[in-house]
Amino acid sequence: MSELRNLIFDFGDVLVSYRWKAMLMDYGLSAEEAERVGREMFDEPDRLWHQFDLGVKSDEEIIAAFAAKYPADAEVITWFIRHGEYMEAPRPEIWERVHALKSAGFRIYILSNYPKTLFAKHIEYADFAKDLDGWMVSYMLHQCKPDPPIYEALLHRYGLQPQECLFFDDRSENIDGAAALGIPGFLVTGRAALSKKLDEILTSGQRGR
Repeated sequence: MSELRNLIFDFGDVLVSYRWKAMLMDYGLSAEEAERVGREMFDEPDRLWHQFDLGVKSDEEIIAAFAAKYPADAEVITWFIRHGEYMEAPRPEIWERVHALKSAGFRIYILSNYPKTLFAKHIEYADFAKDLDGWMVSYMLHQCKPDPPIYEALLHRYGLQPQECLFFDDRSENIDGAAALGIPGFLVTGRAALSKKLDEILTSGQRGR
């Protein structure tokens, strides 16, 4: 059995929480309106947010596409995309464990689907950024999880052996995508479960490097 050396984390709903609904309500929407606008942005059939993650269109092109599709909500969607720094909520108990794991010798990586500008804003305010050994984000190569190229790019860029990694993600399809390449995964079902797993690694006697 290979030694665990590398911990690979998804970003959203793993290392940070998203307060997108609260953010829209801060703007002035009711809870019901916030839910509706959230569905328009994240669940619409043309997958505009997916294109945002892929980095194939600029922020302004994405804003224009949303405005054309949802003109009544163009103003709030524009504000939301331009002020993504208000969306992130820290998970300090997770960040503390990540730091402890880094101190124990594990290498720490991010593998995430994310737009370029949002990633820059969210990593800027994340204390765990100083503990990162690297990252691969969808906008960098115009590929998203669970498709193989983004996993392969992370492994290749940092010389990682799949069997020496553990991948944390909150979506089962992304865990399956990693498994197809030989990368073991842990499905994150909540903050408590993630904390427990990280504690198990810390107390297992395993050490990175």
